[in-house]
Amino acid sequence: MKTISENKVYGGIQGVYSHMSDACNCEMTFAVYMPPQASNGPVPCLWYLSGLTCTHDNAMTKAGLQAHAAEFGIAIVFPDTSPRGEGVADDEAYDLGQGAGFYVNATESPWKPHFQMETYIASELRDLVTEKFEVSVHHGITGHSMGGHGALTLAMKYPGHYQSLSAFAPIANPSGSDWGRKQLGAYLGGDESIWAAHDASILLKDKGWSGDILIDQGADDQFYDLLKPASLVTVLVDTKTTHEYRLQQGYDHSYYFVSTFARDHVAWHAERLKSRS
Repeated sequence: MKTISENKVYGGIQGVYSHMSDACNCEMTFAVYMPPQASNGPVPCLWYLSGLTCTHDNAMTKAGLQAHAAEFGIAIVFPDTSPRGEGVADDEAYDLGQGAGFYVNATESPWKPHFQMETYIASELRDLVTEKFEVSVHHGITGHSMGGHGALTLAMKYPGHYQSLSAFAPIANPSGSDWGRKQLGAYLGGDESIWAAHDASILLKDKGWSGDILIDQGADDQFYDLLKPASLVTVLVDTKTTHEYRLQQGYDHSYYFVSTFARDHVAWHAERLKSRS
């Protein structure tokens, strides 16, 4: 693991790091914020998955999460959204290829050699973070848009990995949306039954979630129809999953929306993770 930068902020350290990934077969960059409380021992860890076109940097610099993480004594990990670099497949469209990994393990050419983001997030990077940083065994996961999709699906697929779950404007039903059908078809092939394992609305019905879920959605989100929030809300109610779904009037899909409600999400995760310590 290489250190790219480390800066003191709110008494803690915001670092950016890189490493060679076996899963993605390329060098990957990620960021970690360690709060000041980590100097006294391991702290809970919150994973923040970003959306389309983003890198580790977007939420790190725009969401204002560090102040809240320092307040509640929780680490935050900001992974990249896809593999990158020379020789890594890409597409001219913003919503496919580099910057649009969708947190799945690709099985189709030309994506398969590098686009193994599910394994990378849930296994490889998790192991690296727990080895190199003072984080406890208690992890939560959240994300925005494509990252909200990733947070919901990974939490349901790996329930032992994450003890708390939230999302900002997640792509809630990708197999029924243009933000999903294109990408799942490209990465996983044309068999839509395989896509179900990467669709939060279907996964919740099939696998469920044993905890509670916090979801914030902007009522004025310009991508509302692509996100399909109603599909997920229906399943949350039908499965009697404890949840708090908040439709925020006047808010769009931007990081202004995310930063406005960031403290609520960090507090949500800290309460649930620290209760297990």
